[in-house]
Amino acid sequence: MRLVADSFAWPFRASWKSTWIPGFFSVLFLPVLFIPLLGYAIAATRAAEQDPHGGPPPWRISLRLLSDGFWTSLLVMLTLLPYAIALNPLAAALHGATHGEPYAHVIALLVLALPWGLVALAVIPHATAAFAASGAPRDLFDVRAALRGVRRDFMTWNVTAAAIVTAWAIGIACVGLLCFGLVPGVFYAILVSAHAAAALHREGPRPSAR
Repeated sequence: MRLVADSFAWPFRASWKSTWIPGFFSVLFLPVLFIPLLGYAIAATRAAEQDPHGGPPPWRISLRLLSDGFWTSLLVMLTLLPYAIALNPLAAALHGATHGEPYAHVIALLVLALPWGLVALAVIPHATAAFAASGAPRDLFDVRAALRGVRRDFMTWNVTAAAIVTAWAIGIACVGLLCFGLVPGVFYAILVSAHAAAALHREGPRPSAR
């Protein structure tokens, strides 16, 4: 499981001043800064593809970072859209079936989270890794290429997906740390995910999945 270990250690190689502090504030003000944050996630993936042992890159606001963030946010929204559309109808059906269940929307959200998560894991890691390497937005939306990548190297994808899911579970669990740990926890999960996804399109030898 070297890939997982390397991905979980990678964020700690970053500079606190040039990487963590800007990342902290970008997560804290996520509704305003989600495009720069996603652009940085692509920059981090690109850096890990080129040098997996070099550590996350410093923040540099640029036209490329904003462009990368825009295209990546569009991909996220497109994968989420079908499930967002289905949320209210499913909640209404659950409300009727349970005779006034007050948590129908919460239950519907949990029911839809699993299929959305599976679709996102099947498409987004390969798509973002290819986009980070090429810089071509079309690679973000090439679903067939992403699925071919999963079939071609299922073992690496499986370990990558496990690292991403675990990192986000840890990041979200940090909400219990003074109700403030969620912010660095989410940024940590983004860095782990970037390093793990980079293994799917790395220029040099890949770390062992074992």
